[in-house]
Amino acid sequence: MNHVPGPHADLVGFSIDLTVEEARRRAEVVAALGPDWDPVAVLRDEQAAHALLYSGLDEDQQRIHAELVAAGVLPGEEPGHASSA
Repeated sequence: MNHVPGPHADLVGFSIDLTVEEARRRAEVVAALGPDWDPVAVLRDEQAAHALLYSGLDEDQQRIHAELVAAGVLPGEEPGHASSA
């Protein structure tokens, strides 16, 4: 531990490496998801829900939606979506 110079000389500086704790936390999350968790299927379902949410818009709603996508307010159809194949 290093002493902090200056007006806060009574404070002691320290650091903690959380690398091992983060790895343990991630392993616990994956274990909790279980062996049947299929991330590709989850992404496909999210994409289908997104498509359904914005289907059936009238012309004015489509225009507003396009403006919001262009402004970055709503996500558009960008690379990285799960394929439907």
